[in-house]
Amino acid sequence: MEAAVGGTMTGIVAQGGRGAADPDAFLTRTLPMPGLRPRDLLVRIHAVSANPVDTKLHARMGQGESRVLGYDAAGTVEAIGADVTEFAVGERVYYAGDVTRDGTNATYHAVDARLVGRMPRGLTFAQAAALPLTTITAWEALFDHFGLSAESTGTLLVLAGAGGVGSIALQLAKRLTNLRVIATASRPESRAWALAHGADHVVDHHDLVKEVKRAAPLGVDYILAPHTEGNMQAFAEIAVPFGRVAALDSPTALDILPLKDKSVTWHWVKMFTRPMFETQDMAAHRRLLDRTAELVEAGTIRTTMATTLHGITTDTIRRAHLEVLSGRTVGKIVLTATW
Repeated sequence: MEAAVGGTMTGIVAQGGRGAADPDAFLTRTLPMPGLRPRDLLVRIHAVSANPVDTKLHARMGQGESRVLGYDAAGTVEAIGADVTEFAVGERVYYAGDVTRDGTNATYHAVDARLVGRMPRGLTFAQAAALPLTTITAWEALFDHFGLSAESTGTLLVLAGAGGVGSIALQLAKRLTNLRVIATASRPESRAWALAHGADHVVDHHDLVKEVKRAAPLGVDYILAPHTEGNMQAFAEIAVPFGRVAALDSPTALDILPLKDKSVTWHWVKMFTRPMFETQDMAAHRRLLDRTAELVEAGTIRTTMATTLHGITTDTIRRAHLEVLSGRTVGKIVLTATW
């Protein structure tokens, strides 16, 4: 049961059946304020960031479909649902939200409080908005799926080390485990970014097997892979026996049989699983984001914001989508509100 908040707000609505470069792919609309479920917060949005999930959802929308996208945000609590006890009006928060509901590219956004963390002190809204989705993804891959801890040793390979997930995964692995960390990156700026964020070595993904074996002749124990399609044979060659692969993408075709001889374990990582199915442990997102805030405040990890666009508008959202689609982004693209 949703409680009406009343009034209207501004939202940027994505239009299905149109590429990101289309002038009408994103339209400004006056929308009703979102209703609040008992466990919801109503958040005034101050900053959002762009992620591949935004472009993928847009691409899947059919002609005539429309929706508000955006799955990272930092803002202030404006109202709370009847069953919320963890937050108060005026608190600064950050979160990634839920793909089954409208996104954050709007003046206000309703989100389940169990998915929300307190914003790290010392960060701007823009710096905070860069973190939630990618941090949850990297954390679940490293610590939930791989089962890593401060005592863990071995070698981790992070593909796309300068990307959004890579940028935070390198920091978490380097600061919270004893792993040796290898990242893939090819351009000078992406190589420099990966090294600055914790990579011990950077290799070129264009010849993955040769490059990885040069850095790790015995192979790698863990592979964090935003891109798996076409890489399975390479993974089979560079993984050690009983190694592990965490896959973040949704390949159109997948044959993991080459991994069988080495008994390599395959993990699917989808940070939206908890909110999509409203699992009993949904509050894990809140605890994880609160822990991230502590790590940021202690100087253990830092924001991955690299590019700031002023305004959450049709133009800035289009530009952010096109940058993400280019596959050449370094760090995260953040849009700051000027409502």
